[in-house]
Amino acid sequence: MITIQSTPVRWQGGRFVPAPSPKGRERTMAHPILMAHSASDDPNRLSIRFDAMASHDITYVGIIQTARASGMREFPLPYVLTNCHNSLCAVGGTINEDDHVFGLSAAKKYGGEFVPAHQAVIHSYMRERYAAPGRMILGSDSHTRYGAYGCMAIGEGGPELARQLLNKTYDIAYPKLIAIYLTGAPRPGVGPQDVALALVGATFKNGAVKNAVMEFFGPGVANLSMDYRAGIDVMTTETTCLSSVWQTDAQTKTALTLLGRGDSYREMAPADGAYYDGVVTVELDKVEPMIALPFHPSNAYTIRDFKANMADLLHQVDVDAAEQLGVKNAPSLAGKIVNRQFLVDQGVIAGCSGGTYQNLTRAAEILKGCSTGSGAFWLSCYPGSMPINLELTRQGAIAQLMAAGASIRSCFCGPCFGAGDVPANGAFSIRHSTRNFPNREGSKPGDGQISYVALMDARSIAATARMGGALTGADELPDIPADRPDEHWAYDDSAYRSRVYFGVGKPQPDTDLVFGPNIADWPEQIPLPDNLLLTCCAAIYDPVTTTDELIPSGETSSYRSNPLKLSEFALSRKCPDYVGRAKAIQALEQLRRTNPDDPQVREALEGYDPAATGLGSFVMALKPGDGSAREQAASCQRVLGGCANIAQEYATKRYRSNVVNWGMLPFVAEGLDKLNLRPGDRVSLPGIRALLEGEGETIRATVLQAGPDGSTAITLSLPGLTREERDIILAGCLINYYAK
Repeated sequence: MITIQSTPVRWQGGRFVPAPSPKGRERTMAHPILMAHSASDDPNRLSIRFDAMASHDITYVGIIQTARASGMREFPLPYVLTNCHNSLCAVGGTINEDDHVFGLSAAKKYGGEFVPAHQAVIHSYMRERYAAPGRMILGSDSHTRYGAYGCMAIGEGGPELARQLLNKTYDIAYPKLIAIYLTGAPRPGVGPQDVALALVGATFKNGAVKNAVMEFFGPGVANLSMDYRAGIDVMTTETTCLSSVWQTDAQTKTALTLLGRGDSYREMAPADGAYYDGVVTVELDKVEPMIALPFHPSNAYTIRDFKANMADLLHQVDVDAAEQLGVKNAPSLAGKIVNRQFLVDQGVIAGCSGGTYQNLTRAAEILKGCSTGSGAFWLSCYPGSMPINLELTRQGAIAQLMAAGASIRSCFCGPCFGAGDVPANGAFSIRHSTRNFPNREGSKPGDGQISYVALMDARSIAATARMGGALTGADELPDIPADRPDEHWAYDDSAYRSRVYFGVGKPQPDTDLVFGPNIADWPEQIPLPDNLLLTCCAAIYDPVTTTDELIPSGETSSYRSNPLKLSEFALSRKCPDYVGRAKAIQALEQLRRTNPDDPQVREALEGYDPAATGLGSFVMALKPGDGSAREQAASCQRVLGGCANIAQEYATKRYRSNVVNWGMLPFVAEGLDKLNLRPGDRVSLPGIRALLEGEGETIRATVLQAGPDGSTAITLSLPGLTREERDIILAGCLINYYAK
């Protein structure tokens, strides 16, 4: 089904051959796009300027506030502000709509595009209006992927978007390029999520495409519609790749023409002799309906294998729930196996991955004339945009879904991150959305709640709904409709023309920004002291730590325009004592700066020079940062006095970038699992400022532990830290760096 070759290859004469040298990377699809957008003279160090940017209402306030504090006067490139995350103006009172009003005022003042709530999911909108061959788009959402249109898109934390607003560049080393070679055609009942989950399952754990650009081409591409390609493409984020790009063809041209942008089409395919750092072959005709069990998209199995091994696989989910969520006495999922069938409680088809025209059309066809039943199972569907919703309505699909018992929701991302359709305690939800991380569905284990999300394709979700909630792969049905590669839909943007504010290139400087009571500036951050004495306030030994665990999604999203309030939720579902510990250290540091001779300060420093040694906290995690691009996963640590992360490796480039941009040290160390760091342990970093002022990458630190462990020397590394990254950390954060 999927095979991985991790050695370099060259695309030569219609096949892959071994490549003894990297010669030929200029013949790939990605290379000319990267070079056309790089302002650097060094082809190995890129300085990217993007064609457009996009943010949603969880992130744009902080980005605009950062850029505004750093001197921005207008948006220098098209910047789209969507309102598809905090769309429900209920949680937290007025604060969600306060953010929306701020966003509209900012779009008017600085010259941006403002998409009101319930109009479109951010990525659906950008596919429809901006994605085109050869372009590059930056988004403050990790699923910023428009490769199906030949457009390289990257999801990053907010500071990287602020840099673009300040006419700075996105600086990266030239990435690895991995060929994703598609053959065959999908079987009836196999949808894009099935292909995506198979691909994520094959590549995530071994890091086969980590921080690389995935190039999709091969004879199988022609057998996929544009919706199908986009459904696979958006899930490439879960492989931890940097970006993606697909070959373009007649289907791409037709889709762009229907979107009113046919003149932006150009043919793209790798040239003969193109060099790749590896190749992943996907045999589409061998992919089966898939399920990704809690708590990660890579925990993927064929539905056939799951049903054959339900008891064992569900037992492992029970074990993972106890270990990762700390819920020790949750009812076993084995209780959902009844008469050899697994009974599901909820189905959701939504967002940038699930809410496409083709997915919802297939679901409607599968459910036509049927009923979801009046039992515990229920189904909700979220079209990705108003144009999609309008066409589904005109074609009768919405009526078919409603007649079958499905509820039709508005165009927003809610259930994808726990802000809508939160399942009942103990419930099991199957979703065509992007993630099934712990708590991603909105439950609160700390309050005794736990529910579960598994990822599936819309076709199999509809098949399960047709069977009243008994888990069913779409290929088990006798009359399953097939997906056609030429399946397009009539695009009518009248809803956008009626509601969207189109202000790109038309700033109105005299417009006042509208601030609600929850919108707050970033608190002041101090420059890096000469020396640091850091206290461990969280030690996480899970194989991977997600950004959802560093700062929970769901109802906390409403507070992302208020750094101090949001920081109260930091690591709350993973390390409930973290905030209190960090605040205690922060209070001592504030006292040190005002009265270094205070007895409490002297006691805390234990002989270190209080005038030159700063006190701060750090988080230790083996592999932090998988998942969302949200900067708050790092900024909340900084707001609470965090100065560093110590990890064996970082799960994604974007999380490491967030750590740096918020003035924290992204340390890497070997053997952390054996060092046995615990909350309360301290790390002394003498001469850390001098190290960053120079070019050194390692520091000899001392770990101070209570009891018999005493002190231990450890080498901490800062590999690949650029001169600018050093200066940002020295300044205390990106805002301070630009203020200088």
